[in-house]
Amino acid sequence: MAAPSTRGRRDQDQQARPASPQHPPAAAPPEPHDRGRVEVRRSARRSRTVSAYREGDRTIVLIPARMSHAEEQRWVAQMLEKLAAQESRRILGDDALMDRARGLSAAYLGDRARPAQVRWVTNQNSRWGSCTPSEGTIRLSHRLQGMPEYVLDYVLLHELAHLLVPDHGPAFWALLEAYPRTERARGYLEGVVSAARLPHIPGARHADRGADPAGSCG
Repeated sequence: MAAPSTRGRRDQDQQARPASPQHPPAAAPPEPHDRGRVEVRRSARRSRTVSAYREGDRTIVLIPARMSHAEEQRWVAQMLEKLAAQESRRILGDDALMDRARGLSAAYLGDRARPAQVRWVTNQNSRWGSCTPSEGTIRLSHRLQGMPEYVLDYVLLHELAHLLVPDHGPAFWALLEAYPRTERARGYLEGVVSAARLPHIPGARHADRGADPAGSCG
């Protein structure tokens, strides 16, 4: 990892393991791009219809009680893909990302972090986000699209905080602790990495508060 520099780029690839399905045990685990946990609910009143919806960081899939385990797994996968496709059509544009960043800065950073540009990029496959403090630019990986809003907000806040504190010392983490879902979002992203079996999973910040759980510096 390169030494911290206010002129360098702060990269983000914090990552872990997605929570296992809660009910029933036979439910198929979510794919890396799926949101949070999957809960399958069987109903004797359902004969053929299958439906699914988001509930917080969980995906609820409703299926007929008579459905076999193999059918359940197939339908869970199909409904997850359907929900992901629906959500991809509601992706925030770059202007909306900038508005969201400004709102987060005002809510959690005293409106002190003021990026010059915030945009999606498709060339960040080993990091979630990055910023160049000297230019005030923030870039977010397209892989965040469709993830829970609290995860997107955490990544945005992480990069916004680097506009104020370039390193990952105590002052930096103090800024992120103002956001109530910091640890939850970190756990979600770590789950995506674990599910994808990526070769590198950064250590917990508590093990080394000076380390960069968000990745390397460029």
